[in-house]
Amino acid sequence: MADNAVVESNEIAEAEVKSNGDVSHQEEPSNATGEDNANVEVEAEKTEVQQEEAAETADNTGEAKEENQEEKVEQAVDPTPVEAAHNEADSERNFADPSLPFRVTGIDQEVRLRMGDDKPRNYKPQTIFRWLHSIVQKHPKAIALGVHRDNMWQKWTYEEYYRDIRAAAKSFVHLGLQKYNAVAIFGFNSPEWYMSNFGSMFAGGVSLGIYTTSSPEAIKYILEDSNTAIAVVENTASLKRVLKAAEGSLRIKAIIQYTGEIEEQQPNIYTWKDFIKLGKDMSDEELDSLTADITPNKCCSLIYTSGTTGNPKGAMLSHDNLVWTAHVTWDRLYSELPPTGPERFVSYLPLSHIAAQLVEVYMPTTVHGSVYFARPDALKGTLVDTLKDVRPTFMMGVPRVWEKIAEKLQALARQNHGLKKKIGNWAKGVGLRGNLSVNEGGSVPFGWGIAKTLVFKKIKVGLGLDKCKRRYVGAAPISKDAMKYYMSIDLSLQEVFGLTESSGPFTLSPVGGIKLGSCGIAIGGLDSKIDQPDEDGVGELCGFGRNVFMGYLNNEAKTNEAIDENGWLHTGDLAKQDKNGYVYITGRQKEIIITSGGENVAPVPIEEDIKKELPMLSSVMLVGDQRKYLTCLVAFKVEVDPNTTAPTNKLTPEAVEICHKLGVEVRTVEEVIEDKTDTIKKAIQAGLDRVNERSKSRAQKVQKAHIIEKDFSVPGGELGPTLKLKRPVVLKLYADVIDKVYAEE
Repeated sequence: MADNAVVESNEIAEAEVKSNGDVSHQEEPSNATGEDNANVEVEAEKTEVQQEEAAETADNTGEAKEENQEEKVEQAVDPTPVEAAHNEADSERNFADPSLPFRVTGIDQEVRLRMGDDKPRNYKPQTIFRWLHSIVQKHPKAIALGVHRDNMWQKWTYEEYYRDIRAAAKSFVHLGLQKYNAVAIFGFNSPEWYMSNFGSMFAGGVSLGIYTTSSPEAIKYILEDSNTAIAVVENTASLKRVLKAAEGSLRIKAIIQYTGEIEEQQPNIYTWKDFIKLGKDMSDEELDSLTADITPNKCCSLIYTSGTTGNPKGAMLSHDNLVWTAHVTWDRLYSELPPTGPERFVSYLPLSHIAAQLVEVYMPTTVHGSVYFARPDALKGTLVDTLKDVRPTFMMGVPRVWEKIAEKLQALARQNHGLKKKIGNWAKGVGLRGNLSVNEGGSVPFGWGIAKTLVFKKIKVGLGLDKCKRRYVGAAPISKDAMKYYMSIDLSLQEVFGLTESSGPFTLSPVGGIKLGSCGIAIGGLDSKIDQPDEDGVGELCGFGRNVFMGYLNNEAKTNEAIDENGWLHTGDLAKQDKNGYVYITGRQKEIIITSGGENVAPVPIEEDIKKELPMLSSVMLVGDQRKYLTCLVAFKVEVDPNTTAPTNKLTPEAVEICHKLGVEVRTVEEVIEDKTDTIKKAIQAGLDRVNERSKSRAQKVQKAHIIEKDFSVPGGELGPTLKLKRPVVLKLYADVIDKVYAEE
């Protein structure tokens, strides 16, 4: 069992179980699985999925019947004559025409789709507007969106959602949005964010999101590079930031603020309530005529990569990129674990990122699922409250989100004593062994049903994840220990690898087929290969499929680096692939450290190994490019300011406890650094020595560590919006410190 697999038992239920509200589709946990049978030998032959499928089906039967009855009442949205004619024209196009290019840099250009004769390569290409129209036709009364405002859940059915999207589109046109102009959205996830996203496309424009953490310079660059005509902002603070960035620009025709009142009235600045009425006199036929020549292989969305150096790049995604990728991803998920009822999602990840857009916008729509919005302070501690309200069936999180949840559970576990601690430890051992066995094709061990009843189920209910059968982690690497921890509480995570340039997912870990250290197998319809592998089989991961992006806006050089002349996407990630197609990422090409001796070192595996040996550390960054040997910067685990999300200098209870076991009483990072006994520093060096013993070469050995005063963070600039480490930024910030470390030879 993993070292950090500590206990969460009955007190988690006492601390977490009570739900804060109710939403449409909410179900009560069912006991129809028979998990309390005395015959645990029989139960031990079943996996978690097998045990609960019957209960989930029973829980959802009422919902499904209700939805089906509603759908029989009316199919609310009929195509306009313009739309019907265009549907027919699209069906006759050859979007795989060899005369079309695989890569472009112009916003109004079209690309060749990487189609084939087999499924899913041969799925019919669709534009966003025709795809959404067909879903609304079939499921007009299904709940599309829900947001908690004024102490209640406000909801939109799919036909209401569609109506507001088209109203937004007409209003964008009224404000002067031209074809392929951009609508920039700057704010936290909300129904208005979604309606602006789709509304811009229905008006013939393109949508883009701007990270709320972006600098004024980045905002200004994105607005200019994208030819943004209209901005949609969340509140007064975001309005002021956009106004400042747009100073002197003649392109911005209007700004819409979707929450709160506008403090200073200015021309062409509107509240959402006023904005949505502006295009009321425009006919449906007139709106549809604006997109009559827009085809599935043209751009509808811009995703600006945050980047670690230079200006952000605008990745162009086509209608087909988004529709096909969402469809194919569900094909994979449902083939592994069939649906048992309506899907529910919680939207909280930054929508400027493709991962959030795919799993919180396009994938829910594909299966007419319901999206409920978390509060803007979700990542400051309120996410679990929303999860308990909604009880989602699907959840995606970046590693840090899952790690934070685990840390809170472990903190509760440390309060256990006596029998509760023994029961919890035993159950965690059963959970880890069982899930490792299932993923190797085996069965769960004796006692599984008891462990599930006493511990696992209470944890799931306490977190609001008791109905969540699809749990994913992506956007950054996650440690094996974290994966094992979630296996031990029977909340196994499926790892996803993807990038903006692959419209989200590139690989997915299969249900019941998780391999620790691997990010899974390529999604259906995507050919993958390792380019120029070395003697260990490691080379650049490349892909060829309909999820490959169109190119970078106005940037031919970078586009040609990313997509070769044969249409293959070069990810820039180093990886190897086993005989079963499982991909193992070993690092980024740009992150590789080349020592002065010419040795290539991938930093991430070594950094993760150091954190495993030294669990009091939150962050580790290897240094050594063009140096004689490797060193590292290390940061201790500290409390985070709940208002700013900036790290404080106060050590976490876990870090305090580890130092206490070393015989040192410290409470802050300063006290760690000033420890005159050097006990902590010696412990860190001992940890490095243990890691070095496992090194494959002398060049991979880390000679020393330097403790920094502040952990890496988004507010500090060392981490990007998805919590990826910005190595060039850290190297610049700590240049003097690093030089001093190497001078102390």
